[in-house]
Amino acid sequence: QVQLVESGGGLVQAGDSLRLSCAASAQPFNRYTMAWFRQAPGRERVMAAAISASGGGTYYADSVKGRFTISRDNAKNTVYLQMNSLKFEDTAVYYCAANLRDLIRTHHTTYDYWGQGTQVTVSS
Repeated sequence: QVQLVESGGGLVQAGDSLRLSCAASAQPFNRYTMAWFRQAPGRERVMAAAISASGGGTYYADSVKGRFTISRDNAKNTVYLQMNSLKFEDTAVYYCAANLRDLIRTHHTTYDYWGQGTQVTVSS
């Protein structure tokens, strides 16, 4: 069973930055595609960013392109989401997800493992 533990959420002002971290028990970690999804109240869970198992491919939702950066440190079994220039509409619960494929898929049903989520609140 793969366990994912997110950290780094919080309350910030518009324009601020946050870095989310997700520590994974997945082994070997470099065989898992990792993703960050987010879910605002009353809305569907959607992908914000993803990084392939090899690290050679990334995906960003249009709404976060140029502001968010996903990265992974395979030596630490950790994936990060650097979020800059945060906006009110970035407010959501952010979830880390993993699947055992070297292929990025964007729908949440294609991910096998999930963290508990971390709240990000951006005040305007």
